[in-house]
Amino acid sequence: MTRVFVTGLGAITPIGNDVETFWENLVNGVSGAGIITAFDPTNFSSKVACEVKDFDPTKYMSRKMSRRMVRSTQFAVAAARQALADANFEITPENAEMVGVVVNTGGGGLATLEEPTLVLHEKGPRTVGPFLVPSVMANASSCLVSIETGAMGPVLTSTLACASGNYAIIEAYHMMQRGEADVMLAGGTEAGISPLIIAAFARMQAISTRNDDPAGASRPFDSGRDGFVSGEGGVVLLLETEEHAKARGAKIYAEVLGGSLTGDAYHFTAPHPEGIGAIRATKRAIKSAGLSPEDVDVIFAHGTSTPLNDAAETKVIKSVFGERAYKIPVPATKSMVGHMLGAAGAISALAAVLSFRDGIIPPTINLTDPDPECDLDYVPNTARKQQTNVALVNAFGFGGQNVVLVLKRYDE
Repeated sequence: MTRVFVTGLGAITPIGNDVETFWENLVNGVSGAGIITAFDPTNFSSKVACEVKDFDPTKYMSRKMSRRMVRSTQFAVAAARQALADANFEITPENAEMVGVVVNTGGGGLATLEEPTLVLHEKGPRTVGPFLVPSVMANASSCLVSIETGAMGPVLTSTLACASGNYAIIEAYHMMQRGEADVMLAGGTEAGISPLIIAAFARMQAISTRNDDPAGASRPFDSGRDGFVSGEGGVVLLLETEEHAKARGAKIYAEVLGGSLTGDAYHFTAPHPEGIGAIRATKRAIKSAGLSPEDVDVIFAHGTSTPLNDAAETKVIKSVFGERAYKIPVPATKSMVGHMLGAAGAISALAAVLSFRDGIIPPTINLTDPDPECDLDYVPNTARKQQTNVALVNAFGFGGQNVVLVLKRYDE
């Protein structure tokens, strides 16, 4: 069995445009939420989002290429370049064919279609840009990461809504197990803070309307939660096989042990109330890693801050772990970065890796009045110094897709 290690990290997030800034703010409980600036939200019932601030794509690509990329792809390319630099790994003509890319997304460039559609109707077809379709297609992020970095191995994008970023790491792991690549850039990206998408989420009553308290709007597992807060950003991890990483003396952050994907076959947007699909995903993920439930000592929650998800996820954890569930820390990163949709699972995976590195579990902020149905240890409001060894990373997507990733602290 080929072992797969995490050797490089990259991140563009609502609380920092590099890994260390993101991690410092996450540990310190800093919220990335605020009143939306991407457009005028005056007439919207929900005016809050976790936006990426002060991002300059030309730090990572030419100005010409940046103009041909939608915002989510810019995030992906930037995070991939960070991960390569962090790993001190260069893609060359000699190794390029064994370096692959899996950068997943929920909506791709969907948000970017809104403005050109309006211009088309106002001014006619000659106003439509020649690169519109290739820039908004879902696989643009993976393909442009490949083009920009020179990676010539397997290049793939899959869309699993909010579970996309988590599954990218599992899919890359499987490719490496099959011998298709020695190195993979894997993660998720999203940029969906646009009038149409925010209006659609609001009509679903899925997002928070706590407009008078943006920093307190995302409150997983709290009795006052009223919906998720939209987020954006991109996270990419560099994965290497054991042989490849050790041959070049790479620093190793963590090991990918496995994971699982299941379906609920229940509802297009709501989780199964008893979490039957997520329970199967959790059990299968643990089994795929060759572990037992007793080996798991931290769970990075999906924790969306919606009434249905948080209650169902709590039931899932209790069902799998029994009484021991009350002793396992269950932090929720979305309390600070919002729901980054296609990047959500990837940012939780990044947090798990950094938690291993520093022996710190980040908090779930805004947890001031716990829901009686949500009675586990969510690490409320303050980070905890605690070394953990095996993490589950949960991600559950619209359509009933349940992804659970298993990561392990690396110890030589």
